[in-house]
Amino acid sequence: MPDLNWTLLIPLLVVGVFALIVLAIDIIWPRNRGSVSSYISLLGIAVAIVSCALLWGRVETGFNGMVVLDKFATFSNILFLAGTGLTIFISADYLQREECSRSEYYLLLLTSTLGMMLMAAGTDLIVIFLGLELMSISLYILVGFIRSRSVSNEASLKYLLLGAFATGFLLYGIALIYGATGSTNLNEIAEHKGIGFDLMIHAGMALLIVGFAFKVAAAPFHMWAPDVYEGAPTAITAFISAGPKAAAFIALLRVLFVSLGSLRVEWTAVLWIIAVLTMTVGNLSALKQRSIKRMLAYSSIAHAGYVLIALVTASERGISAALFYLFAYTFMNIGAFAVIIMVGKKGEENLDISGYAGLGFRHPILGLTMTIFMLSLAGLPPTAGFLGKFYIFSAAVEANLVSLAIIGVLNSLVSVYFYLGVVVSMYMKQSVDDRRIQSLPLFARAALLVTSVATLYLGIAPTRFLQLARETVPSVLN
Repeated sequence: MPDLNWTLLIPLLVVGVFALIVLAIDIIWPRNRGSVSSYISLLGIAVAIVSCALLWGRVETGFNGMVVLDKFATFSNILFLAGTGLTIFISADYLQREECSRSEYYLLLLTSTLGMMLMAAGTDLIVIFLGLELMSISLYILVGFIRSRSVSNEASLKYLLLGAFATGFLLYGIALIYGATGSTNLNEIAEHKGIGFDLMIHAGMALLIVGFAFKVAAAPFHMWAPDVYEGAPTAITAFISAGPKAAAFIALLRVLFVSLGSLRVEWTAVLWIIAVLTMTVGNLSALKQRSIKRMLAYSSIAHAGYVLIALVTASERGISAALFYLFAYTFMNIGAFAVIIMVGKKGEENLDISGYAGLGFRHPILGLTMTIFMLSLAGLPPTAGFLGKFYIFSAAVEANLVSLAIIGVLNSLVSVYFYLGVVVSMYMKQSVDDRRIQSLPLFARAALLVTSVATLYLGIAPTRFLQLARETVPSVLN
């Protein structure tokens, strides 16, 4: 009989139930136009976060060892739910402005989040794959959600085609590992005798890394990211850069450390090269961008490289640093896109960096918060980005990866140029647009307040959150 332990799936079930409610809300409330759905979705996110907090510390497995409840999964779920909640906050007024507010938008956000949570809880390659596809299919639709905009349709099609191509690599990798070990369960794969000498295992590992590298936009599998980030609705760009990227890293962490630990020498060597390429390509490409969304797209690629440094260390300190950095990055990146939404006009106008000239004087609140997010993304104190990078680089030095840490620091110094370029434009250049930004909506104010306070708090008093990240490590390091 299957081991049906539904307790460990409570947060996922909460999100799933609220997704079904949002699906049916148009029938119950035909004139809803998405407004009621946004409140219901936020309620679902809040209930799911509370359920995660109540389950913290419990370690259980279920469904014949295919799903697990541990601190690693719970921490990851809180990260995903926080990112989704913030995305809903910045989406409500944005969708009204773009005249595309519909319940389906929030349904897709919740189903994508459900897929991410399934990836974090999965201890079987099939479960992780199902979560990945549930997340990805929802994102393909969300990227092209504004159907009247050709650039969004183009971005959605590119994302779909390249995503399907990457899925092929992932499935082929799973098939090879299954052929070599006779199982898709991560723990059973790890117990396979002679794993270090099996050619099929090595080939499967390489294909899995390719598939996950696409999802985190790591070089040289990053080509989709700039076009998708630029073409997608800005709120969805913020969402993709935070939750789905973190989910792919979470799944990659569990797969590599739990099932392929005996191949650590091989996959750390591969990730070393990918990390250097990702950081360098991302930062150098961002230098010449004039579109702020495209600049942040290449910035997101570079930040994936920093997280890969933590994975290369293959240490407890590196894993905790990666989790802390992903948590901090969620707030500072969504906060930056929240400002972009509020500065922009209908039809995604005013996305050029020159359009931010004088913003610090035209709207001091937006100027100040954008400055905080740019400083944090650049890794300057006293922000979360500084401490996140410090923990990653110090973990690399501790693991005798001094050369990789130096490359990371140099790349971070390069990034200061284009991040501070936005700040310089806001405070040291004369505005070419005298348009006054109207008072900020309530949801927008809440999003800015939460993201800016979290960015500063995690930079000034990170001890509690770093300790929580460290407590999750034993779940993946046996």
